[in-house]
Amino acid sequence: MTELQATVCWLTDRPLRVGERYQLKAAARSVRAFVTAIDHRIDINSLERVSGVTELGLNEIGVVSLQLSAPLAIDPYADNRATGSFILIDEASFATAGAGMIVG
Repeated sequence: MTELQATVCWLTDRPLRVGERYQLKAAARSVRAFVTAIDHRIDINSLERVSGVTELGLNEIGVVSLQLSAPLAIDPYADNRATGSFILIDEASFATAGAGMIVG
C-alpha cells in the first residue's frame, strides 16, 4: 500500500500542513510520507468534524491522506493494532511529530 488515510494526533508546535513530508515508522520499517490532504479535524469538545482545515496544530486530531514513497504491509487499526499504527518523524529534528491510526 502506498496511499493511506489515517487519524493523526499532532504532537509538536510546528503544524502539519498539506505538502509536508515526514518519515513514517510502522513496526520495524520506515518510509517517507507526503501529506496529500487534510480531510477534517475532530473538535475534541464536541467530537464534530470540522472541514476546510488547512493544518493541524499541537494536540489536534484529524484525518489526513498520506502518499508513501514505498509500499508497506499495513492494516486498518480496527483490524490489527500492531500493523495499523505508526508515528510521523520530523526529518529535520528527528522528533516524533505525530501518532496515527490507519483508517484505510
